[in-house]
Amino acid sequence: MGAPLLRLDRVVLTFGTTPLLNQACLSVEQGERIALVGRNGCGKSTLLKIAAGLLEPSEGEIFHHPRACVRYVSQNSGFSKGGDDVYTCVEAGLNGGYDIQWVQSLLRDLGFVGTEKLTTLSGGEKRRVSLLQAIAAKPDVLLLDEPTNHLDVSTIEWLEGVLCSLRSAIVVISHDRRFLETVAHSTIWLDRGVTKRVEKCFSAFENWRDKELEKEARDHHKLGRQIVREEQWVRYGVSARRKRNERRLSVLKEMRKLHRTYKGPAERAFFAISEHQNCGQLVLEAKRISKFYGERVIIKDFSLRLQCGDKIGIVGPNGVGKTTLLSVLIGRELADGGVIKHGINVSMALLDQQRILNEEETLAHYLTGGRGDSVLINGQQRHVVSYIKDCLFLPEQAYTPIKELSGGERARLMLARLLLQPANCLILDEPTNDLDMETLDLLQELIADFAGTVIVVSHDRDFLDRTVSHILAPEGNGRWIVYAGGYSDMMAQRKQTELLQLQEVQKPIARDRKKQTASSSKTVLRRLSYKQVYALEHLPEHITLLQNEIRNLEKELSDPSLYNCDQARFECLSAALEEKKNLCMQKEEEWLDLELLREAIEKDNCLN
Repeated sequence: MGAPLLRLDRVVLTFGTTPLLNQACLSVEQGERIALVGRNGCGKSTLLKIAAGLLEPSEGEIFHHPRACVRYVSQNSGFSKGGDDVYTCVEAGLNGGYDIQWVQSLLRDLGFVGTEKLTTLSGGEKRRVSLLQAIAAKPDVLLLDEPTNHLDVSTIEWLEGVLCSLRSAIVVISHDRRFLETVAHSTIWLDRGVTKRVEKCFSAFENWRDKELEKEARDHHKLGRQIVREEQWVRYGVSARRKRNERRLSVLKEMRKLHRTYKGPAERAFFAISEHQNCGQLVLEAKRISKFYGERVIIKDFSLRLQCGDKIGIVGPNGVGKTTLLSVLIGRELADGGVIKHGINVSMALLDQQRILNEEETLAHYLTGGRGDSVLINGQQRHVVSYIKDCLFLPEQAYTPIKELSGGERARLMLARLLLQPANCLILDEPTNDLDMETLDLLQELIADFAGTVIVVSHDRDFLDRTVSHILAPEGNGRWIVYAGGYSDMMAQRKQTELLQLQEVQKPIARDRKKQTASSSKTVLRRLSYKQVYALEHLPEHITLLQNEIRNLEKELSDPSLYNCDQARFECLSAALEEKKNLCMQKEEEWLDLELLREAIEKDNCLN
């Protein structure tokens, strides 16, 4: 084992009277990739902040290798250093000299030119920039707190590839099982303030954790029985030497203290869905609906029929229109064309990804809506404090303001209120953000047992595989396609379709019509594949966009003072300009080839 780059030893941090961290440890060596896991509120983010030097513990030792570069990405997408645009923001996080091509490659992979103003970026784009700022420095240690939040699947898969290719040591907090299985080699479990490390990948962790908890329960039971035996000996045992008696009494005293102060594992949350009266077989039917924002096509000529019990997931890149599609389907937004019909007695409960909460409102007031001190679950009254305990909040938290809650606790609170609404159709927009894995497991069980219909927008591949029976995915230009199965099934079907299309493209353009048999009942007309049609339609738009970017870069480079004031930026923009020109030329050639192929196919079909 080499010398650690970063080490936390016997760290203690106390808020109030209860220690959040109690003798917690963390040791990170070169190239290690560690998953830091535990329930919401257990102190994972706090431990990572201490490791990053942003928080001082009450007790314990902290060591940072003097020559180690450490970068930290928080949950809130903040930037460690400033800058007006994406490039200067990323540049601000670098250490002196850096590889311009590496930075350009990262920007390009995530769809940035570098000149985009930070003030114009969406939440997901800001998240990508904060990750770029940390990764571009190629740090010795990279600390990531929920890096996949607000990222779409393609960006998550890109991040997996980059992290696996880095030589950096990585400590990552995430609720995304598949991400952790791909990235991490070791797992540190933070439980009741104490860390336990297992040199196993995350896929083996949960089985190991369950066995540890079972062993702990057995040991605690044995300790209780041993105390009973020792107490009997004290009362009825035959007198022996005094020193021996004193020693056994001292041991008994320690055992009693250990048994009395034992803090068992956190209880499992207990949620129940307030189910509404049964609806008819039809829940929702959309016929040839369309939705546009100006010239942008979100939905085009889309039809869907949902029946009672269907569970469907919606996936796609950020900005493609997943939330808009969901809003149109449930009637929150009007379609620009087509018809949407909802079934009889359909009652919907919505979990919105915007998640705007009144920071000053108490948990009890939020759950009851300010109407007394009880909630109604499936027709039965429950005291709000009792319900809060079921949701793994402490009774004293009932009358504390929401602003005191962590991100994960807020997500659990909103889920708790959602499930109070009588419904036979659950609408979940990014429900997995900020939830810990235990609550995710519970949500998956609730969905599996729910007799009604579920529509869920999510980027969590494992969650989708476990919960839905169909996937709805965008195919470009407002087209949406339904796939049977979960996310993995959709990817397998897409791969098979692409393989078949590739085989079709590889067939010769010219066909020997003389070999066609006279018995053929009809002529099979050749056609462009879907991807070729899509490319033919959208390449001109892409080429125009590239030409605009080229003009903008040329305009900025034409400033005679740029080279003298910022030589690095001049070189970066010059490299970007060359790359954009090459890409534009490739796209123009690709469009020309497809156009020639289309004309050849039309001519061929006319002869048939």
